[in-house]
Amino acid sequence: MNKAHDVLIRNLGGHTALDEEDLAEIRALSFIVRDFQPNEDFIRQGEQPEHSALVVSGMVARYHLLGSGRRQYLAFHLTGDLPDAQGLFIDQMDHGLSALGPASIAFIPHRELFRAFRRRPAFGMAVWRETLRDAAIFREAITNNSARPMPARMAHLFCELFYRARAAGLVRGNRCRMPISLAQLGETLGMAIATVNRTLAELRRSGAMDLREGELIVLKWRDLQRIGDFSPTYLHLKRQSLRQT
Repeated sequence: MNKAHDVLIRNLGGHTALDEEDLAEIRALSFIVRDFQPNEDFIRQGEQPEHSALVVSGMVARYHLLGSGRRQYLAFHLTGDLPDAQGLFIDQMDHGLSALGPASIAFIPHRELFRAFRRRPAFGMAVWRETLRDAAIFREAITNNSARPMPARMAHLFCELFYRARAAGLVRGNRCRMPISLAQLGETLGMAIATVNRTLAELRRSGAMDLREGELIVLKWRDLQRIGDFSPTYLHLKRQSLRQT
C-alpha cells in the first residue's frame, strides 16, 4: 500500500469505522500523484471535475476568485483531507484549490470512486462525512468572520488548524507547519494587511502563540482557545488530548 492509500485510510478512520473489506476497496483505488509548488493551482474555478484530490502532504487552500482577480480564502486543508469531494456531485467547480507551501496531491478518478461506493457503501458514507465536515467548517468560518472581534477571529483560525493538524499527526511538540502569508491571512479573515499585523502582534503579546517562518507555535493552548472562543465540536473528530498549558 503506498502513502496515498495510507493517508486516506488514516483520515477517514478519524470519523468512520471501516472494516477490512472497506480498506481493501480503498487500497484498490488508483492514484495519480503530482507535486505542486507554493501558490500553484491544481483545481480552477469553472473546471468540469473528473477527479477528486487527496492531500498526500503539505497544505492547500480553497478559495473563491472574485471578478477583480482578488481571492477570498474559504478553508485550508491538511494531509489526508479530500478538499474537493463536493466535485463528485457538481458539474462545474465553483471554487479553486491551490498549494500553500510545497504539496503532493493524489488524484482519484470519479468513476472509480462511484464504483467503490456501490460496492462498499460504508466507504461512500465516510467520504460523504468529509463533505459534511467541510460544510461545518464553512459555517464556523462565516460566524468567525462576521461575529467575532479581530483577535478572536485570528485566534480561532489558529486553534482550528492546530487542532486538525494534531488529529492528522502533523504536530511536533507545540509546533505545526502553517505556510500562510500575512496577505493570505487577510484574505481569509477579511482584514487589511495593517490589521493583520496589529492583530498578530496582539496575540503574540498575550503569550499564547507565535507565527514565524511558516510555523505556528502554540505556547499556551488553553489561553489561545479562550481568546478564540474555540470549541472543536464542529470538527466532528474523535476526541483528542491537548496538553492544557
